[in-house]
Amino acid sequence: MKYLYSLLLLGGLTTGQALAQKAAPVGLQLYSFRDAFAKDVPGTMAKVRQMGFREIETAGTYGLSLSAYRQLLDQNGLKAISTGADFEDLATNMPKVIAEAKAVGAKYVVCTWIPHYGDRFTPFDAEKAVDVFNTAGSILADNGLTFCYHTHGYEFQTYKDGTFFDYMADNLNPKFVNFEMDVFWVKEPGYDPVALLQKYPKRFLLMHLKDRKPGTPDSNTGHADVESNVILGQGDVGIAAIMKQARKLGVKHFFIEDESSRALQQVPASVAYLESLR
Repeated sequence: MKYLYSLLLLGGLTTGQALAQKAAPVGLQLYSFRDAFAKDVPGTMAKVRQMGFREIETAGTYGLSLSAYRQLLDQNGLKAISTGADFEDLATNMPKVIAEAKAVGAKYVVCTWIPHYGDRFTPFDAEKAVDVFNTAGSILADNGLTFCYHTHGYEFQTYKDGTFFDYMADNLNPKFVNFEMDVFWVKEPGYDPVALLQKYPKRFLLMHLKDRKPGTPDSNTGHADVESNVILGQGDVGIAAIMKQARKLGVKHFFIEDESSRALQQVPASVAYLESLR
């Protein structure tokens, strides 16, 4: 109950109002509130619940043990749909990856970064990732887990007759490896998220919803100014069209991710925007 009381204190709600809080239409990537979590883990988790979220993607355990973290999620009625895994752990320590995913109750394991030198992604990097991901994905499937790779922009550098993403999509076994589309990181290197969904209609199981300030220059390095993240619907990514296509194609889970310093203020407005699309 102390977490409910934290929620009431943060939001100024009565107990009845808190229990009746309307569920958000999507989940939240908890990295959005990393600064708040660094100061107050229980209070921030309660704030996530207050905003209406029921599904989350983990972003570390903020110094808590896995069991204590899972207990905190459960006490706030939050379900961890997916959890992150480091590339090196996927390559060398699968027991750790599996144990951590099962401890938090996640179904999906997501890798968000392929190590590479500088800003250039190379054929060697892509080939190594294909090998590691196909092997890890098979092992995860044997343990009841589903593996996805989170696109991050550099995969859209040119390779052969297309991009490195095309190469990876063609060579990653869809039985074991699929993708989480971060729509910002498809737009940032100059590509159209709707067109990519249409080109690979069965490969994107998860999606990060993130909008970009109009006028932001494109980049295919995997790096961008986090302050270019704006309220969903106010940027140039095309969230409404993406949601329409993604729902049509059966994307399983959506997560708002706002990396800006204004995330606590912007995320509720992003939820409201998504509600308006229903």
